[in-house]
Amino acid sequence: MATQTYTGSCHCGNVRFEADLDLATGGGKCNCSICRKTRNWSASLKPEAFRLLGDEDAVVDYQFGTGSVHWPFCRTCGVRPYAHGDIPEAGGKFYSVQLACLDDVPAQVLADMPVRYSNGRDNDWWHEPGAAEKRFL
Repeated sequence: MATQTYTGSCHCGNVRFEADLDLATGGGKCNCSICRKTRNWSASLKPEAFRLLGDEDAVVDYQFGTGSVHWPFCRTCGVRPYAHGDIPEAGGKFYSVQLACLDDVPAQVLADMPVRYSNGRDNDWWHEPGAAEKRFL
């Protein structure tokens, strides 16, 4: 599979985006507090591969911890379809899109995607959490 442009949105459709992704490269799940509580499954991309469509006032920004990542969520339905930040250790500026928020991607395509796991809870980003925890994510 090659890089394609996908559209995505929140539940009510007030927050919409386009993202240039190669779904064959997979997505990631993390065990940090926000990713675990929201069952985050996302794919990261460079800022130039992400385009927010519509009004930026449709989102409310949320940050925690070091403030290096913004977690915008829809002010109407509360869904968080993307994030963005700047983490030099992980390659600098990035966007991250929620794979479950992509529109019109067949379930089988998502089911076949490889999943990478990160131990964000312990800031040990380059190692996976244990098997039992991965099953929960």
